[in-house]
Amino acid sequence: MDPFLTREGVVADDAGVIQHAGNPAIEQRRLAAGSAIVPRADRAVIAVSGDDRRTWLDSITSQALGALSPGDSTELLVLDPQGRIEHAAAVVADGATIWLIVDRDDAAPLAKWLTMMRFRAQVEIAVRDDLFVVGAMRGGSAADRLVAAAVRPAETPVVWADPWAGVAVGGWQYAATDEHPGAEYAWVEAVVDAEGIASLADEPLAGSLAAEALRIAAWRPRWAAEVDERAIPHETDWLRTAVHLDKGCYRGQETVAKVHNLGHPPRRLVMLHLDGSDSVLPERGDAVFDGETEAGRITSAARHHELGPIALAVVARRTPADAELVVAHDDARVAATQEIVVPADAGRTAEVPRLTRLSRRRPAER
Repeated sequence: MDPFLTREGVVADDAGVIQHAGNPAIEQRRLAAGSAIVPRADRAVIAVSGDDRRTWLDSITSQALGALSPGDSTELLVLDPQGRIEHAAAVVADGATIWLIVDRDDAAPLAKWLTMMRFRAQVEIAVRDDLFVVGAMRGGSAADRLVAAAVRPAETPVVWADPWAGVAVGGWQYAATDEHPGAEYAWVEAVVDAEGIASLADEPLAGSLAAEALRIAAWRPRWAAEVDERAIPHETDWLRTAVHLDKGCYRGQETVAKVHNLGHPPRRLVMLHLDGSDSVLPERGDAVFDGETEAGRITSAARHHELGPIALAVVARRTPADAELVVAHDDARVAATQEIVVPADAGRTAEVPRLTRLSRRRPAER
């Protein structure tokens, strides 16, 4: 990612993740308009090849992958036997390989687990350190440039179109709204090599601060943020796109079905509108209080170019939907109002209308 890191005004963290390129607010507007790209040094690529790649991944993950076709995009979760989330991956197929785009810290653990689960299946798993990930929003010229720069090992460009804009076949939405903010979240991520990076070197940049603000505003969960050791997919409404409720048996399926069909998730995701008068932005892990009771924890926070300071938090199901919450950050206390993502009665018994519009999108479908 050197062509990006050496640009004037670019600020990156110690891991080489670009935070911003000089003006986070302007970058965010450009990103939302589809005219800027985001280098994703915080993402990594795992290639799964071999004749059994579709049926094998289908059998061990939450997503139905047996009929995955070249150009299809979806996502999957790996669950433990109790249904807790262990790994998450964006999935795109090119006809010869299934490409998994993951948070970088999870690449080696997920690849190790996949290798352990291979047994006699005809599959090969490889972490591709020679490849990089770059993101953008559809609707402008940036996504077109990513498609042009993406690797094409089997003719189809390796570009993942985030399915969050709709509810996937076999999925279920808990958010009780007809105007889900994710409907406008047209995010794509391209897998590129060194030559592709060079071709993008002069493109307008946005940093991770801009990308995170748009993700949070869309109520979009992410493994590196919203997942902890207790997380199950129901709590963050991840049944929308990462779980196929009608597929066959896989590890953790019993819990997924039991919570969805007979109960409610013990915690629920909320988006918080934060008081910005003191210019204090909470961080992941900060406690959220309902009065004197700790209700949950912040998972992500950002400054949105229109909404101001916002955050995602996972709170206890019993937290009243109309409660005025307070976030504790160091010595500061930040007032917050809830925007309900997952209702307290989330589950099949809540009778929230099930949406069925197809969310597997290809890069050309903009």
